[in-house]
Amino acid sequence: MSGRRVQAASALAIGCGGLALALVLAVQAFPRGLIALACVTFALAGAWYGLLRTGAARVGGFALGLAGIALALALLARERLVEELLVVGALASSVALARAAFAQHVRLPSQPPPRRPVLFFNPRSGGGKAERFALAREAGARGIAAVELTPGDDLERLVRTAVADGADALAMAGGDGSQAVVAAVAAEHDLPYACVPAGTRNHFALDLGVDRDDVIGALDAFVDGGERRVDLAEVNGRVFVNNVSLGVYAEAVRQEGYRDAKLRTLLDTVPAVLGPGGTGLDLRWIGPRGHAHRAGAAVLVSNNRYRLGRAIGSGTRPRIDDGLLGITLLGRPRGRGRRHRLPQRPWREWTAPTFAVDADHPVPSGIDGETVQLDPPLRFRIRPGVLRVRIAQRHPGASPSAAMPDGFTDSVRALAHIAMTDDTTRKEQRWISSRSRPRSA
Repeated sequence: MSGRRVQAASALAIGCGGLALALVLAVQAFPRGLIALACVTFALAGAWYGLLRTGAARVGGFALGLAGIALALALLARERLVEELLVVGALASSVALARAAFAQHVRLPSQPPPRRPVLFFNPRSGGGKAERFALAREAGARGIAAVELTPGDDLERLVRTAVADGADALAMAGGDGSQAVVAAVAAEHDLPYACVPAGTRNHFALDLGVDRDDVIGALDAFVDGGERRVDLAEVNGRVFVNNVSLGVYAEAVRQEGYRDAKLRTLLDTVPAVLGPGGTGLDLRWIGPRGHAHRAGAAVLVSNNRYRLGRAIGSGTRPRIDDGLLGITLLGRPRGRGRRHRLPQRPWREWTAPTFAVDADHPVPSGIDGETVQLDPPLRFRIRPGVLRVRIAQRHPGASPSAAMPDGFTDSVRALAHIAMTDDTTRKEQRWISSRSRPRSA
């Protein structure tokens, strides 16, 4: 039996055992468990009340939230604490094993190495990863010219100059904002592009299937790499590789003290925007059913859909070649149209090839983590299959959530299928290979 089959079978067995034990404890703890649940609900309400206010009201709300959580924990820990910890451990282990079982390693179609590849790197990104891993030296050993960025450099100008001088492949080692600049030029000239994960979080690299822990290995994309085509997105003509955030986060990032006190600035921004006396977001958009709305707490527009609210793979994009924007609204919108029952989730999400947001003022926006002011209307669009991405053959080659079903029932069925047959790897390889063919912009 392969390791993947063992992981899938173990995830199912341990998860079922944990759920069975949880059910037994719930029956034995009745009605204590219901009281604990009521305490948690009370705590969440108190914390939300405090989040939307300042001063003594905020302190009081947070205090009520902590008191509710403390009471719930006290009720649950009165007896059978070991069994409850076993349930938590079993469910956490099951999720970790399922994540490993669903992970894919896709062998992308091989391509000849470029003759004059150029790597641009920011020595300050990721706490100095480029220097720590001797990135310039390693690039030179692979025949890749390395260009170090210095404060004040115009990255786009440097990349365009390199292309004019004969560069036939481009790579970037830095944050996702810099990745977007290089990727945009590579797509414009239909050149191979490699993402080197030398930034802080490297979200784009993760969803492309680049191993974020193997900075040097990512350079092998121009040595023995395979190629696939992925989408780019843009807002008002500016390319982004991950997402554009509008709302509370974007408002907080533009505050003067954000970099020195991120959490405090974010907490202070919430009541200023969403509290009883808040200014609101004053953003207007058209929903998927054609109704006009005003935004809730935040709007996130992404280059393909993010997987949200799942135990496995949450916060990643299963694909970046679906040809659609992902649109997520946090909070309930205000506007016309039929009234619906309260949603089960605190957000709404849908996909579309284009999206527009209007306002009566410049809109603070976070584009791939960088704060900018955009003049309305904000016009988003997807650019399908315009970027030729090279990925080292020893890297996964696909998002960690590429093979993960959305629903719980579907996930259980898929794990059972892997445990019995383990033939999904070949299917995923054929699927990814089919998506590597050129697509029109």
